[in-house]
Amino acid sequence: MSWLPSRRRGAPRRPPERAELVLGALAATLLLLIAGMLAFVFKEAWPSFSHNGLAWFGGGGSTQQQLTAIYESPSNPDDYVYTLHAWPLIYGTILSTGLAVLIGLPFALLCALFMVEFAPPGLRRVMTPVVRFLAAVPSVIYGLIGILVLAPWINDHLVDGDFKLAVNAIVPISGGGLLLASLILTIMIVPIMIAIIGDALRAVPRSWIEGSAALGVNRWRTMWKVAVRTARPAIAAAVVLATARALGEAIMLAMVSGSFIWSPNPLDGINFFLEPIQPLAATIVTQSEGFSAVPLGQTLYAIAAVLLVSSALLSFAGWAVRQPLRKYGTR
Repeated sequence: MSWLPSRRRGAPRRPPERAELVLGALAATLLLLIAGMLAFVFKEAWPSFSHNGLAWFGGGGSTQQQLTAIYESPSNPDDYVYTLHAWPLIYGTILSTGLAVLIGLPFALLCALFMVEFAPPGLRRVMTPVVRFLAAVPSVIYGLIGILVLAPWINDHLVDGDFKLAVNAIVPISGGGLLLASLILTIMIVPIMIAIIGDALRAVPRSWIEGSAALGVNRWRTMWKVAVRTARPAIAAAVVLATARALGEAIMLAMVSGSFIWSPNPLDGINFFLEPIQPLAATIVTQSEGFSAVPLGQTLYAIAAVLLVSSALLSFAGWAVRQPLRKYGTR
């Protein structure tokens, strides 16, 4: 931009303007707030981690009974109970989030391709705001639809009555579970991925697409080989953002996941998808009334710390994946 003053190498730096100082102060304040939040969460979570060690992430015993024992700890701090083996919660989080992303990514990619290249202009003008609206719908709305409409339908049409009766003394099966949680999560994260991938596909230089078409390549192959390959870094970013959204979802999952701490067994066949789960974030919601009990509150902070670290590792993994793909993208 020619109107900006240039500065020669070695020339003295001009004093910062007031706007620069204000913006810098705001950025520093934001970083301090984030650092303070992290420090507070990990400080509160430390008693739970220090008592359990790596066993916190393992299995053993009934996690529900362990949470109840933590809540009913004696009032004497020396007698607080912290024993927790959170693997069923971690397992439920991995299953619901992983299934949602695996199902949602192909659907989002194909929808974005259709909207950008193949949809008629009139339909495109309608679909674009609808997708963005779906991405902004509060999660509790999805939860209500899931628990009031889909869960009864699954219970009536998909749940095996004999299997439900056989395991009723161990685990309740009522329609809410892994299948419903993954389905609603997919519906929630797909609009986010469509919006990000669609913007990336539109950013691909039109001359690249027209050049491929001029060589006789059909539209589908052109979009797949040229546009999608160019948009790979954005696709990776969409997956990271959608996964982070799924990891942190709490209200909806507390409503549709069955709210029973259980590790679904793949050996149960199709019933595996119908068994209840309780992910980490949903556990914070279902146990929130017990915050008055100090050890339970510290345990819930430990769950929050695991979610924070997971999101940070996910962001780093997304950054690492995008680095070798930058050669396919545009600057």
